[in-house]
Amino acid sequence: MTPGVRQLRALVAVVDAGTFTGAADLLGTSQASVSRSVAALERDIGARVLQRTTREVSLTVVGSRVLPHARRVLEEVAAIQRAADETRADVRVGYAWAALGRHTTAVQRRWSSSHPGSTLVFVQSNTPSAGLTEGLADVSVLRRPLTDHRLGCALLGTERRYAAVAADDPLARRRTLALPDFAGRTVAVDTLTGTTTGKLWSPPASPAGTRPVRGVDEWLTVIAAGQAMGITAEATVKQHPRPGVAYRVVRDAPRVPVWLAWWADSPPTGLDELLQLVRAEYATDRGRSVPGPAGRRAGEGPT
Repeated sequence: MTPGVRQLRALVAVVDAGTFTGAADLLGTSQASVSRSVAALERDIGARVLQRTTREVSLTVVGSRVLPHARRVLEEVAAIQRAADETRADVRVGYAWAALGRHTTAVQRRWSSSHPGSTLVFVQSNTPSAGLTEGLADVSVLRRPLTDHRLGCALLGTERRYAAVAADDPLARRRTLALPDFAGRTVAVDTLTGTTTGKLWSPPASPAGTRPVRGVDEWLTVIAAGQAMGITAEATVKQHPRPGVAYRVVRDAPRVPVWLAWWADSPPTGLDELLQLVRAEYATDRGRSVPGPAGRRAGEGPT
């Protein structure tokens, strides 16, 4: 039998997430469903694509050969969906953790006011492209480097970095924090879509270690439990308040650039107006870094 899109999507998700549980989170389904899809794929092609152990999942030789083709098929399926959606009135804006923070509602209302019959629909997708390459969004808000040269990208503005600590942590008593305050602590990090890397710190002020998490909900949960600290962009603070978690500005941390990305070969209708609107909102932030006047072509920053 011919492998189906669902089966290929499950394989790619397991590889990207590293586990069947993580793949289920990415796809918004159950672990059992992902397992069934991968098993069906293996039956259809007559070979194992994943090697499963109690500790890890890895590609077999066949799987390593199948994976690039699976990615290309899914990209073509996404392209078909984009072509079918060209006449949609709504503009789907993908994001991984937080959309535009405190600017989200204002941007939505101003867009609807100036574009009658059109709505900005924000779609959360915990993938590196925030749902763009998966066909879930027309444009996506990104806060980490993107190296896919098929995508166009433009800087919207920058945001301050905030620390997140348990409400009963002694650090929560301070009005602001600094990067050395993380020394010796464990920091929760989402390596798939988060903005935190070890490059923020220099020894001896570096954290003691990191705790991997998947998405903002798990990140907040481990912080509220006092199991780790976190550092994130300002939009997370505005969009994800959580009982038991205190946010404090990290006064010496570099600001987080916020980008808008789209398919370079098929930019959505109204892209220029959307860029102008969002940039105007970010321009109201104090101490902002002013973005350049134009977006990039495919193959140019951010890197």
